[in-house]
Amino acid sequence: MFSIEEIKIAESKIETGADFPKFISEIKALGVKRNDVYVSNGLSVYFDGDDHSQQVSPDEYPNLVINDESSVEKLKHALSVHQSGETDFTTFCKQAADAGVEKWVIDVDEMTCTYLDSEGHELIKENIPQVV
Repeated sequence: MFSIEEIKIAESKIETGADFPKFISEIKALGVKRNDVYVSNGLSVYFDGDDHSQQVSPDEYPNLVINDESSVEKLKHALSVHQSGETDFTTFCKQAADAGVEKWVIDVDEMTCTYLDSEGHELIKENIPQVV
C-alpha cells in the first residue's frame, strides 16, 4: 500500500499539465490503480488494487462552484492550455469548474482520464501519454 507521503512527493513535482504523464507513471509505480479528483474542493482519492484508499487535500485550494451547465468546448480549451504548460493546477480546476466538471477519474491501468459532470455524464475521456 502506498502512503500519503509518497503521493505528496509525487504531487509536489507537478508544475503544469505537461507534468501529468510523469506523475501518473510515478503513482502507478507506487501501486495506485485509480485516482478520483473532486474539482469543488481539490480532494484526491487514491485507490490500490484492493480498493483501499488514501485521501489527499491541497493545503491551499479555493472552494469552487461547479457550473450547472457543462461545456465540452470550455473543457477542451482548458485541457489544451493546461497540457501545453500554460496553467497551473488551481487555474485548471477553476476552468474545469466553469466547464461543469465535478470530478475526473484516472484509471491507471487503462491510462485514461475521464471528466464527469455533476450527474456523472462523461464529458471527455482522454488517453494519458506513456512516459518513456
